[in-house]
Amino acid sequence: MVSKNQIKLISSLHQKKYRIAHQLFIAEGVKGIHELLSSNFELEHLYVTVDDFRTVASTQKTLISDADLKKISALTTPNTCLAVFKIPKEKTIINNGLIVALDTIRDPGNMGTILRLCDWFGINQVICSKETVDLYNPKVVQATMGSIARVNVNYLNLKDFLETTSLPIYGTFMDGEDIYNSEITNEGIIILGNEANGISKEIEALVTKRITIPRFGNLQQTESLNVATATAIVLSEFKRRVY
Repeated sequence: MVSKNQIKLISSLHQKKYRIAHQLFIAEGVKGIHELLSSNFELEHLYVTVDDFRTVASTQKTLISDADLKKISALTTPNTCLAVFKIPKEKTIINNGLIVALDTIRDPGNMGTILRLCDWFGINQVICSKETVDLYNPKVVQATMGSIARVNVNYLNLKDFLETTSLPIYGTFMDGEDIYNSEITNEGIIILGNEANGISKEIEALVTKRITIPRFGNLQQTESLNVATATAIVLSEFKRRVY
């Protein structure tokens, strides 16, 4: 059974202010939860309709009904499990190699997919403007499919950080230099901008190298690429060229 107080607490974690207040977040789905359990994230409690987690102590696990899972889930169609984890303290920024910087990314699905791509391409550090969607938003956690456990993410004043770095700063723009013909390095900060407005003017002023993904279609009327799609192409080219 899950109590009314537990339902109230877990449901509140759908909102950022309560995640901050309680220093807790939720994760859903067997694969994602298994990934977090095998990482340094600390489990608060696990709620399951089917016990696929035999290694979790009975004191940290509650068998609940499908109806109760629906009450606490952030998904339209709940899975078979939901876990509450403690939010860890931010780790020190890894200030070398390739770093991805997110300038006011708003969509949780894009954010989660970008983190998964960083995990895939071996990018260990992501830095986010304070206006970027919360890392522990349930939809972000879901979209990372466990990659949240392997990529170091920090929120900061992005402008202040870029003003003090000695690394080259790459910005993605429609009028930039063709990435396939650009000179790129194995160290640097790759900035990806807001879905609607791109990179903000104050961040654009700090970019040292403007790059673009060229259009190959005959009509060339496509306005832009989805930011997560652009991330995949840019990271693939950096890794292909540099390593």
